[in-house]
Amino acid sequence: MIDSSHLAARSRSLMVNLVTRLRPRHVAWPLFALTFWWYLAVYGLPYANDVVFLWLIGALVAASVHSGGRKGWLYVLRDWVPVMAVVWAYSLLRGYGAHTPWQPHYAPQLAFDKVLGFGDTWTVRLQHLLYHPGRPQWYDYAIVGVYMSHFFAVFVILAVLWKRDHTRFRHFLACYLSITFAGFLTYVLYPAVPPWLAGIENHMPAVDRIVNAVLENSGLHRAGTIFENGSRFANDVAAMPSLHSAYPMMIALVFWPRAGRTLRVLLAAYPLAMGFTLVYGGEHFIIDVLVGWAYAWVAVALVNRFVARRAAARAAKQEAVAVNATPTTVPVG
Repeated sequence: MIDSSHLAARSRSLMVNLVTRLRPRHVAWPLFALTFWWYLAVYGLPYANDVVFLWLIGALVAASVHSGGRKGWLYVLRDWVPVMAVVWAYSLLRGYGAHTPWQPHYAPQLAFDKVLGFGDTWTVRLQHLLYHPGRPQWYDYAIVGVYMSHFFAVFVILAVLWKRDHTRFRHFLACYLSITFAGFLTYVLYPAVPPWLAGIENHMPAVDRIVNAVLENSGLHRAGTIFENGSRFANDVAAMPSLHSAYPMMIALVFWPRAGRTLRVLLAAYPLAMGFTLVYGGEHFIIDVLVGWAYAWVAVALVNRFVARRAAARAAKQEAVAVNATPTTVPVG
């Protein structure tokens, strides 16, 4: 007959041994996965910049703890909390930028697009040709995926670079912040109306916000809230330049020099797909997209030049130190 008290004592002993053998590295990823699953079940996918950043920081902390480094998570907080603060500050300022004392512009963008569209904007032409309200086609779902990638792509790339190549992480981050704040300054100085709003104000034929319509028709109401007006982060007249188009072009320009043939095809396709999405979806005029690409090109070029100059200065300094450290020989006469 088994002694129940002895069995209970042995079970407690086994449990204590199991707990004492567990290390934080063993529970880091399971704990993160369970927490993230709970968040998805309650709130759905995160789309706000600050929330996405929090989850990325959590994933990087879990990865650092799992790798066994005692202070790895401190480096995560050191590098990412300031980045999150800067992006959150931009989001807040972007909302305040909607209240400028001067009127938003629409005429130059509309005129430019009518020239390219031979008398009508390509947003109107494409929606008339391809869009069927209430009956989304496969390409409508495709553009939703392309559009929503804007809220994840840059941050995921930053996280991967931080883990694998800290130098390229800083380089990519500098490009991202440069474009972002250049865009904010332009929003303040040149508030610009997007096509969907120009249609509401009767400056052009009415067009639909297709991404929002597809999300709502699909029952993804939480995702559709990113289009809601009245948010402290909302700015309906922040269309010039299109950062939705600038970031894919930035990604292409940064990674193109080291990319293989297959990756280059993807790098070239992403900005083009985003440009089509924005114009067809009624979110931006073509000129907004082109200016976004130009901002990306200028920002990446300036950051590359700055990095190259710093590298050259560092190399020159190291060479000077090496020369000074080399002992000189005195010729014997």
